[in-house]
Amino acid sequence: MLIRYIMVAVLLLLHIPALALCHSVYAEETPAYTTATAQEIFSRKDKWVEKQLKKMTLSEKIGQMLIAHSPAKFQSADNKEYRKLFALIKEGKVGGVMFLKGNTYDAAVLANRFQLIAPRPLLISADMEKGLAMRIEGTTEFAPNMALSATANPELVHRMAEVIAREAKALGIHQSYAPNVDLNINPLNPVINTRSYGDNIPLVIEMTKAFIDGLQSKGMIATAKHFPGHGDVTVDSHVNLPVLQADKKRLDNVELKPFKAAIEHGVMSVMTGHLAVPKITGNMTPATLSWRIVTKLLRKELDFEGLIVTDALNMKALYQNYTLEDISLRAVEAGNDLLLFSPDPELTHNTILNAVRNGKLSEKQIDKSVRRILLAKRWLGLDQNRLVNLNGIPQQISLQSHRQLAETIANRSITVVRDNKDALPLKKKDNILHIILENKRHSLSGETFSKKMRRTFLAKTIRIGADANSLDYRNAIDKAKRASAVIVSTYVEVLSGAKSLELSGRQQDFINKLTRDLPSKRPLIMISFGTPYLINQFPGMPAYICTYSSSELSEDAAIRLLKGDITPAGKLPISLTTNLP
Repeated sequence: MLIRYIMVAVLLLLHIPALALCHSVYAEETPAYTTATAQEIFSRKDKWVEKQLKKMTLSEKIGQMLIAHSPAKFQSADNKEYRKLFALIKEGKVGGVMFLKGNTYDAAVLANRFQLIAPRPLLISADMEKGLAMRIEGTTEFAPNMALSATANPELVHRMAEVIAREAKALGIHQSYAPNVDLNINPLNPVINTRSYGDNIPLVIEMTKAFIDGLQSKGMIATAKHFPGHGDVTVDSHVNLPVLQADKKRLDNVELKPFKAAIEHGVMSVMTGHLAVPKITGNMTPATLSWRIVTKLLRKELDFEGLIVTDALNMKALYQNYTLEDISLRAVEAGNDLLLFSPDPELTHNTILNAVRNGKLSEKQIDKSVRRILLAKRWLGLDQNRLVNLNGIPQQISLQSHRQLAETIANRSITVVRDNKDALPLKKKDNILHIILENKRHSLSGETFSKKMRRTFLAKTIRIGADANSLDYRNAIDKAKRASAVIVSTYVEVLSGAKSLELSGRQQDFINKLTRDLPSKRPLIMISFGTPYLINQFPGMPAYICTYSSSELSEDAAIRLLKGDITPAGKLPISLTTNLP
């Protein structure tokens, strides 16, 4: 493996002299401009930007607006998908790449390789809501947004964002598709949930500002999403088209407030969401494809001057009534600057190119978008430095201080929602039954936590799977009655394509039976390593703990809490029941 990295690095270095006249070798630590607000960055008149715009063909201009996707891992030179992307980059038909799953050195090598062949600097991006570890192995994983809000500490959010920027920039990544500023108003929302800072508007705004500051002060583009607000829906846009039933007054008073605050605070980018807002648009057009949402509301009414990027164009919400050609054309007509993750970037490119040539789209509109894109690249310093130093990666990635910060957030966010019988902390001599409730088949969720439970307490673990039968449930009840304490852990988390974030009906009946059948003085504790809303289904549960995450650090925090090594400090940042204004 090491030999492969060395060979690729040498090959890259052989290409560098040819580019020495147009940019230096390694990216610097600071952006080209000291300012980090959209208001200043996108109002500039810049000679380099105007020069590039003047030199570009129409095809190259359209290419600047397209963000292709690529795994952030090694791909052989004869890989079909890699060769196709390689050709698009070389021909200037895409202006950026979004990294999917991969690892550190492969990501950095690919970033350099792509930058070397691109006629102009590429904008490289990734979805990093919880840190770079969402996409890149070997980097720092943080708790989700809702856990951050549970700490009520914007300084931790700011420091986390700084770490994300530092690690991402070390790999040649310039834009994070975060923060998620959706207000998770609906407890049944299957796709936002813990990705949100919560439903407390002032708290969400405070955390949003801290995250934006942390990223952009370190020279990384922050992206507020999913405009105009994805928090009060019950459908996952990866699967179908969600509908937000909010009128203008409601939007102004609720969903738009975090976006307005982010824009006023200088966020450089906003991502549009794939959801219908019929009381605003008058129809079921997805917001991403709606001129009324993108241009009239976001660009004009909210006076946003920065980059507008679509959510991924491969998501099923868009394909209820449209083809990819329709989507590509309508996304530009609506006013988006960047089109993300088209399943066929070349088809999207050609569709837009033909639309301009046929007079359906104006080149003037294309120029406006490209000017913004180039201004962002200029601010990033990509006109001077577009490569990263592979040798410097170990000094930037997953440092001990980064891991300590992630641990601090996990410890401070853990929330004891209820402990009616003072069950905490547990006694080490207690005979504990640990029950893992699985909401999906063949899951290994809770395996690490159960091992730590056995090392810490006199604990035995049983699993109640999604396919458990009546005998399984009866045996679990019998064992619970013989234990001196019972812990029920759940791992119901946001997962792309999930239809709901609830336990099955039989699992709910089982927990309610536990609460009825166990002696009143017997400690019964439920720990949610995911959605905090499960307690709504179990009003009789005497003790309820939320970690908001199933990461190892969150599981460690739960063990510390059960032992009494830490005092719970987290505060629930949501209303547990639906509470619409």
